[in-house]
Amino acid sequence: MKNRKILYVSSEVVPYLPQSEISSMSFEIPKMVNKQGGQIRIFMPRYGNINERRHQLHEVIRLSGLNLVINDLDMPLIIKVASIPKERIQVYFIDNEEYFKRKATFTDTNGELFEDNDERAIFFAKGVFETIKRLNWPPDIIHIHGWMAALLPLYLKHIYNDEPIFQNSKIVTSLYGNEFDTTLNKNIMGKILFDEIDKKHISELGNPTYENLMKVAIDSSDAIIKGSENISSEINNYLKNYKNPILEFQPTDSFSEAYTEFYENLLS
Repeated sequence: MKNRKILYVSSEVVPYLPQSEISSMSFEIPKMVNKQGGQIRIFMPRYGNINERRHQLHEVIRLSGLNLVINDLDMPLIIKVASIPKERIQVYFIDNEEYFKRKATFTDTNGELFEDNDERAIFFAKGVFETIKRLNWPPDIIHIHGWMAALLPLYLKHIYNDEPIFQNSKIVTSLYGNEFDTTLNKNIMGKILFDEIDKKHISELGNPTYENLMKVAIDSSDAIIKGSENISSEINNYLKNYKNPILEFQPTDSFSEAYTEFYENLLS
């Protein structure tokens, strides 16, 4: 993977959020590629429960200041950056006062999903692409983890597909066990349609369950990795009609060789 540019986009990454299957793999895979001489960037949301002082986040003024239009509203994009200690890995944080200031990740004190999680996911996807454009850093592979990043394949293929910087980018989605049991905001479809994405690409979001959100991601992905052993039967059945490469689940302690080969085959 030497000199390959790999962009990792995740809902959660250690050490900034507690350890989970997603947050751990979102750290271990970039760490692996970094050791192989690859060039990597990691992006995640700057949730309000991330301790900025402890993790030494600071705003990148030259990348901030852009407004993203979400459902006809201008929402300011703030970019912050930090380095994972001892790993020489930079992590970029997508931030906005309205969406990410609250001291929580996905749910309120009652355990209910935030009503605007759909808009947060749209903002996150567009924020990542706009920041990469400003960095002028063309990724060979974009590898997404977690439902908050699930709209990136859709937006890459149907909004940013004509951008020269993404012309050769392959997008990979890692699938995990069910990350939420209820549904996102029922208006998510209209908010995505506002960005002039054809309705046929998001028909599943008439019922915005976790599974249906991931089906939309699968449809626009160049490859799929099963990041968990406990993927739902609904998702596994959906994958039976998927024509692109699929990597079966690899244990955390022995994934390196299989992931490297999978990446290299995708880029060959």
